[in-house]
Amino acid sequence: MPQTKLTLAFYNLENLFDTLKDPNILDADFTPHGDLKWNHERYTQKLNGLAKTIAQVGKAETGQAPALIGVAEVENKKVLNDLLQTEALHTLNYDFVHHNSPDERGIDTALLYDKNRFEVIESRSYSLHLQTAQGVRDFTRDILYVEGKLAGVPVFVLVNHWPSRGEGVAISEPKRIAAAERNREIIRDIQSRDPEARIIIMGDFNDDPQSIAVRDHLVSTDFYNPMVFLLTRYAGSLTHRGDWYLFDQIILSPNWMKAYDNPLEYDKSEIYNPEYLKEQEGKYRGNPLRTYAGDKYLGGLSDHFPVYTIFKVED
Repeated sequence: MPQTKLTLAFYNLENLFDTLKDPNILDADFTPHGDLKWNHERYTQKLNGLAKTIAQVGKAETGQAPALIGVAEVENKKVLNDLLQTEALHTLNYDFVHHNSPDERGIDTALLYDKNRFEVIESRSYSLHLQTAQGVRDFTRDILYVEGKLAGVPVFVLVNHWPSRGEGVAISEPKRIAAAERNREIIRDIQSRDPEARIIIMGDFNDDPQSIAVRDHLVSTDFYNPMVFLLTRYAGSLTHRGDWYLFDQIILSPNWMKAYDNPLEYDKSEIYNPEYLKEQEGKYRGNPLRTYAGDKYLGGLSDHFPVYTIFKVED
């Protein structure tokens, strides 16, 4: 049978805040009078750059923009609406799924989708209940659950942004293990209703494919992580102190891999890292060109590169 291809992507948009002060979150830096002097011009430039990038992810292979894009570090529905109203995206029939999470910085996950190729059936958010060493609730990002039909095929998508490594890898690792185990609870619930469910786990895991939380507590033996092959000494989705990491991943249940009678068959995974997303000179040459380095405005789009997966679709 003839085949077309479609793209699923994930992109950490690095602090996509509007310019308005929200009294419920810690966003004062991202206002015109805040430390970062975040204004309409900078906001608009970032929106337009992110939109152009999203529209191009996987396009060389499929001829069109992604069918689904999970995103992290978005402040609210306003920034998502503004993103979809940009020149690069407003004609592409995208919509989004977003639920506010209790993260104290106010950064959430969301799922952008092409209404021609994805139909939302149900969505909800799952909280992650963590505590500090003092026994106080540590508010973090929820897991976004979206059930729908992708090219007519029932699928379940979990969009994640796991707790950071800011306290140190070892100290913060139990939080990411807890996030992995919360995903497994959701997966067990899905599979109790549909043992053959097609599941996609995507996100910024703040861990690599071979990290304990991802490898041992999320992927286990019944999921496939194609991103494991993309991380090298010279390539990843982000850098820190000269080392490459691949925190951004798309993980699949094994039924995407079937080589026969498969209406949506896994083809390949890649990091999208064209030159315009990179630092062009100096010791950071080749790194993702971020929006700020500390409080210095660099004008880049994100400190992460997008990652994506291509599927073959039976027509």
